[in-house]
Amino acid sequence: MKTLTLPLAAGCLVASLAQAHAQELSIGLKSEATSMDPHFHQLSTNIQVGKNIFEALTTQDAVQKVTPGLAESWEAVDDTTWRFKLRKGVKFHDGSDFTARDVIYSFCRVPLVQNSPSAYTIFTGGIAEMTAEDDHTLIIKTKDTNPLWPTELWSLAIISANALGAEEDVVFAPDGECTGMGEVPQAPAFNSPDIAVGTGPYKLESYTRGSELTVTRFEDYWGGTPEWERVVMRPITSDGPRVAALLAGDVDLIESPPIQDLPRIEEAGFSVVDALSNRIIYLHMQQLDDAPGIGGTDGKNPLQDARVREAISLSINREAIAERIMGGYAQPAGELLPPPMFGTSGREVDPYDPERAKELLAEAGYPDGFTLNLGTPNDRYINDEQIAQAVAQMMARIGIQTTVDATTASQFFSRRNALEFPIYMAGWGASSGDMSSPLKSLVATYDETTGTGTTNAGRYSNPEMDALLAEAMSTIDDAKRDEMLQQAETMVLDDYGIIPLHYEQTVWAMKSDLSYEPRVDQYTMAREVKKAE
Repeated sequence: MKTLTLPLAAGCLVASLAQAHAQELSIGLKSEATSMDPHFHQLSTNIQVGKNIFEALTTQDAVQKVTPGLAESWEAVDDTTWRFKLRKGVKFHDGSDFTARDVIYSFCRVPLVQNSPSAYTIFTGGIAEMTAEDDHTLIIKTKDTNPLWPTELWSLAIISANALGAEEDVVFAPDGECTGMGEVPQAPAFNSPDIAVGTGPYKLESYTRGSELTVTRFEDYWGGTPEWERVVMRPITSDGPRVAALLAGDVDLIESPPIQDLPRIEEAGFSVVDALSNRIIYLHMQQLDDAPGIGGTDGKNPLQDARVREAISLSINREAIAERIMGGYAQPAGELLPPPMFGTSGREVDPYDPERAKELLAEAGYPDGFTLNLGTPNDRYINDEQIAQAVAQMMARIGIQTTVDATTASQFFSRRNALEFPIYMAGWGASSGDMSSPLKSLVATYDETTGTGTTNAGRYSNPEMDALLAEAMSTIDDAKRDEMLQQAETMVLDDYGIIPLHYEQTVWAMKSDLSYEPRVDQYTMAREVKKAE
């Protein structure tokens, strides 16, 4: 038997390649980010990628506990005034210093972002005034009392005023007419590393839509040396190829492996972690007179009738969906957040009662039912198209003949926001871990000016709930606020303004030498993937 001896140079090369590979992390994502602009679209696939590059004044850990970020501390001076002490010595990727000017510029830019599918003005719309006492002390006054302000700030990424061409003095104006902004770059410009400049542990190297996103270690990161020299994130939207890529070693970690493939993945020596998420999968129904995609109703929109909406809810066997389609990796939902999260009441899940559903349809004047189009993404949520098909079949059994219109996430969100679906299935993860998040975004009356109802593409409106939600959002006392949020959610659910289906159980699979703490918010954060000890 011959022994192969490598020349010294070749041996060094092999060692170097092995070491380089050990410093690189490759992730297979279920869905692709729609933009590198952290102010463009409130979408988890965008947020989880952006958090590697950009940071906010506050941050959240795996169970959504708020901790310091670019602000090392904060205090409520009074009910509407907050003082933030910013970290010193923080550098942007272009080498410039992080100061209060960058925060003011970032918040000023949010309402100037064009064509946002889910605008961040829901957070900035409540700011009355922003001033810098010095480079590292920021005063923010809110229009109303907002006990969740530090929590909400984690959603507002800080970008480099210098990199985006701001003037030396940037002055905040609550009407969006800030001064000193220069020519504000729009979302497509953030595909360039020269514009996508943040303070995060990784710098944007390249972004090729439909192919991959690559980030590299930021050596001057204030939080210490990042784990990986280079991270490659690849969108692999089909479940089979995503699992195959993991098993073949093409990627090191994947999100949302199909439930039925978990035994095979574990038998192959890979690690699997999972946790109940805060993501609610729900149905939303359009409330406008001229809702499209409805037939057999003489031009009426039956979804405006609460009895019809209740019938739809009662037609759905949530237990069957959780067990048969989700393989037990879901919990039937009776609320917009899983209890005991803040603002939940422990409301029971609606029963499966198709006979009562038929009675309600007859009472509403539709004994023979009608036809309906159901919009859904087919690559965004766990088994999303299969769930939509099951819902359609269940609705058909009570006389609502339902056609599923399934498209990729990017197409779905665009069409949903254009109000093309009379009923659609989507998901929402509460960025705050608080009931105010789904209430304010999903069911509060749509108002582009105030930023409420930004994801209310059903245009449901309940002024009484709006008033109670506004009162809750200005109540500092947690016990009182919790009670108000419970009451506000109950109003919506009693009215069937939105229909909860289930809470997702999130799963990750990875090589055995990696570790990842499952996050309640479902984010796959490259910055939090570690080498197993």
